[in-house]
Amino acid sequence: MTHTKDNTTVSCNPYSDEELIKRLPGFTNHYATVNGVTLHYVDGGSGTPLICLPGWPQTWYSYHPVALDLAKLYRVIIIDIRGMGSSEKPESGYDKRTMATDVLALIQLLGLTKIHVMGHDIGGMVAMSFAFNFPGFTEKLIILDGSHPSEGMLQMPLIPFPGTFNEKMDANMPYAWWMGFNQVKELPEKILEGRFQYLLDWLFQYVMIDDSKMTTFEREVYAYFYNETNSIRASNGWYQTFAQDIEDAKNYQQLTMPVLGIGSYVSYNYMKMGLPYVAKDVNVIGILDSGHYMFEEKPEQVVDAVINFLAS
Repeated sequence: MTHTKDNTTVSCNPYSDEELIKRLPGFTNHYATVNGVTLHYVDGGSGTPLICLPGWPQTWYSYHPVALDLAKLYRVIIIDIRGMGSSEKPESGYDKRTMATDVLALIQLLGLTKIHVMGHDIGGMVAMSFAFNFPGFTEKLIILDGSHPSEGMLQMPLIPFPGTFNEKMDANMPYAWWMGFNQVKELPEKILEGRFQYLLDWLFQYVMIDDSKMTTFEREVYAYFYNETNSIRASNGWYQTFAQDIEDAKNYQQLTMPVLGIGSYVSYNYMKMGLPYVAKDVNVIGILDSGHYMFEEKPEQVVDAVINFLAS
C-alpha cells in the first residue's frame, strides 16, 4: 500500500520530508507498507536501480550531497530503514535480516528484480544482510564505513587504551563507546529526549576530520528526527540486535557478486582486513582524508568511487 502525507499539515516544518525533498530536484517522496512496516523513501533519476540505505544517527537526507550526481546515471532510491526518520518504529524487527527483508519487499512492490545496493554505517549492515540473504536480487554491493556484525565486535574495549581517547577518533585504536551505550534499554531515551543535538555535535566532532562540513541545517534535521523517545528507542534497536545478527552471519555463504568497500580513516584498515573473508570479488578503497561521514566531507570522491565501480 502506498500513500502520501497531507502536505497542509507539514508544509510549515522545514525538516519535513515534503520540504526537504525540494532540495533534491527531480526526487519525490513516497510511503509504502511492506513486510508489516511502513517505510518512507525518496526516488529520483533513471536507469539501473541503486538502493541507498543510511546509517545512525541520520536519515535519507544524509545522501543529499551525492544523490543528484548519482541520479544522472541511476535510479536512486533512498530508504529510511525501519525505525528511521519518517518510517515506522515498531517494537521489534531490528535484526538486519528482517530489515533486509523490508528492503526486498519494497523493491518487489516497485517491480524491481535486480538492483545495486549501497549502505553507510548501519545501512551498510542492512545492505550486506540483503546481499547475503537475497543474492539473486543483488547485482553489486557497496559498503561505506559499516559491515555486517561479526564476532569481532565482542572484542571491542569497554575502556579505551591509554592515550587513544582524544578529540578525534583514533584510527588504530578506535573507541566507539556508543556501541555499548545504545545497548541499554529505556535509559538513553530518558537522557537524550529533546537533547539529541548534544550527542550529534559531539559525535560529528569526534568522528569527522572537518566537522564544519556537517552544516547547521543538517544537524537540525537529524536532531529533529532523533529527539523523540520512540526514535531513540527504535534506532538503538539496530544495536541491540547485534547478537542475533552475529548468529545469523554464521550461516551465510561467501558473497559472490562484486563488492566495493569504501572506508574512511577510521575504518579503512578494518574493512580491508574483514571484507575479503566474506566476499570473493571485493575491492576496498580508502578515503583517508575523510572521517566517518564521507558524504558530507568528501562527496566528490564518494561519487567517483561509486560510479567507477558500478560502470566497471
